[in-house]
Amino acid sequence: MARDRGADGPKALDRILGVRFRDASLRQLALTHRSYAFENDLPANNERLEFLGDAVLGIVVTDMAFREFPEMPEGELAKLRAAIVNMGALADVARDIGLGRFVLLGKGEEMSGGRDKSSILADVIEALLGAIYLDRGLEAASKLIGRLFRPRMIAYVRGEGERDYKTILQEIASSELHVVPEYRIRERGPDHQKEFTATVVLAGKEWGVGMGRSKKEAEQQAAHEAYVRLSERAEPAEAKGA
Repeated sequence: MARDRGADGPKALDRILGVRFRDASLRQLALTHRSYAFENDLPANNERLEFLGDAVLGIVVTDMAFREFPEMPEGELAKLRAAIVNMGALADVARDIGLGRFVLLGKGEEMSGGRDKSSILADVIEALLGAIYLDRGLEAASKLIGRLFRPRMIAYVRGEGERDYKTILQEIASSELHVVPEYRIRERGPDHQKEFTATVVLAGKEWGVGMGRSKKEAEQQAAHEAYVRLSERAEPAEAKGA
């Protein structure tokens, strides 16, 4: 069983969120990972609330971006939304408010560092937004989303902070080219000093190459180069031999 959060746990989370739940069971359900529900023979977990919260987050962020940047074209609005609501960004927001310590996890997830897993944190914050929507309405959910996500939106438009170019590229490639980006990875060097090279391929053609000390860093650089080429409608690089 997950560690006891203490009697002050729910109240502490409400203070962090700035929301006082009327129905405490909704808060509890939003925090319940499927591993905890399985181990404790519970009838439900947070996945349905996550589904709802994803939709609430999407409409509120879209509305916020539309109103905040009236001159921004549709394509840029789509990129902005993708950068704000992707898994990495959601997990970062969850970490900023210390959400991981409140999540109810099974033993396996607890032992494998589940409290800091991006996928779990992103799902929980969406589930909480779904729970707040049901418990307090769209206005309360919108207020929280604005507090947590608007500063990141402003920073993104100003060019501050790290942009998730892999997510942005995937959305553009899907909507404009109807393909999914493929990343080809090469590595060299000893285990303690690996260097990775990533090549992103769209419809059989190389659109970007990146290098880094991790696969993630190399893929982000490759995605960035491909994003720039797509934005400028430049021709892709000639395919090179492996």
